[in-house]
Amino acid sequence: MNMAEQAMIRTPDVPGPESFTDPKAAVARLQELYHTAVHFLSDGFAKALREGQPASRIRAYYPEIRLTTTTYAKMDNRLSFGHVAEPGTYATTVTRPDLFASYLEQQIGLLMKSHGVPVVVGASTTEMPVHFAAANDPGLTVPQDGSMEFNLRDNFDVPDLSTTHDDIVNGEGFTYPDGARPLAPFTAQRIDYSLARLAHYTATAPEHFQNHVLFTNYQFYVEEFEAYARHMLADKDSGYTSFVSTGNVEITEPDAQLPVPAKLPQMPTYHLKRANGAGITLVNIGVGPSNAKTATDHIAVLRPHAWLMVGHCAGLRNSQRLGDFVLAHAYLREDHVLDDDLPVWVPIPALAEIQIALETAVADVTELEGYELKRIMRTGTVATIDNRNWELREQAGPVQRLSQSRAIALDMESATIAANGFRFRVPYGTLLCVSDKPLHGELKLPGMASEFYKTQVAAHLMIGIRAMERLREMPLERIHSRKLRSFEETAFL
Repeated sequence: MNMAEQAMIRTPDVPGPESFTDPKAAVARLQELYHTAVHFLSDGFAKALREGQPASRIRAYYPEIRLTTTTYAKMDNRLSFGHVAEPGTYATTVTRPDLFASYLEQQIGLLMKSHGVPVVVGASTTEMPVHFAAANDPGLTVPQDGSMEFNLRDNFDVPDLSTTHDDIVNGEGFTYPDGARPLAPFTAQRIDYSLARLAHYTATAPEHFQNHVLFTNYQFYVEEFEAYARHMLADKDSGYTSFVSTGNVEITEPDAQLPVPAKLPQMPTYHLKRANGAGITLVNIGVGPSNAKTATDHIAVLRPHAWLMVGHCAGLRNSQRLGDFVLAHAYLREDHVLDDDLPVWVPIPALAEIQIALETAVADVTELEGYELKRIMRTGTVATIDNRNWELREQAGPVQRLSQSRAIALDMESATIAANGFRFRVPYGTLLCVSDKPLHGELKLPGMASEFYKTQVAAHLMIGIRAMERLREMPLERIHSRKLRSFEETAFL
């Protein structure tokens, strides 16, 4: 960029890069830099809407965290995170430091402890798109390109796909323009993009999401979740503080009315909140691997502690009964939506802490244990397919593959959610409920299914909730297994 071009750019006045040895102070500076940038862009854009095209380009930059170390970490070798792989310079751009304050303080603190050096906080060289700045102001909307009297790109920065990607989590050797390696799994623009998508798909704000996420593929689970939430709100000793429904409607009393939305979002989402995000979020992703990928692609930027799939499946063994549970120990991936990001030859391991939490929860809710638990629960491979009506096609090939893989159940979401958990380093698990047995003449028909739903949905959802409550009591470093970490990982979870 030449001097003339630089003179035509207006940027906010912000403090220069500064070293910090206190994580709280570092996060406070990140917040200062971020809010200065947001207000500068929002004010400039609002003025442009009132008065017309500005005389110069209006630009602000994301804040960043930067670490330079000349030594290897002196770390607790039980931890799979909190340190960089080797000496060098590492950085990450940061967005919404208010939303991620606790996370940032924790990760920065571990980094300082492991390496004994300060972090440097300052403005990055990554431009903040005006769309994401305006998202902080509910009264400000960025019009579509062509609807204004001037070209938006001539005066403001817009989202850039070169900084909105999954190269870091996919292990594709991403570095920042100055050669710094990544400290965190996502760039600021990638996070901003997902936060905007989350609000669109779920009709709830990212601030409401809790650290423990349940995915389901049926609305029946939503009704049971609301009933459970109201029961918890009635118990003042439960620790749960509020329930959030579609449209960010939040209630704190068990008898409070929730308005019926005129139109449900694509993925209705509900949050049973607890202090420090320790509650439970339920997302009805509907049917299909594309929805499962979309939801997990965006929720991953919130860095949840765990996510579980609790949905319905087709039982593939004659010994199974409708209503039996299936605990996935492995996955046959025929969903195809993640093939370009995570090759099918990559194994998706079961995570011991998740498996134990789920099996223990089944025993608690059903009051069966040990060998008796086998009466209602099977463990094994779950196959995920992208064709809901696979039974209507030639069956010999699919059935042979299912048999060779030793699959015991088939659905359209579980392997996608587990594979994306593996890819994004989010602990994952699956507990399904058999709702039909297509290979044995028991199809999912309305009359047959209704009784099944009445008797099993509440128990199944409660198992998922109990499993999450067990995981909540575990230290974070125990849940985040080394199984999810590659050779050269980012320091931040």
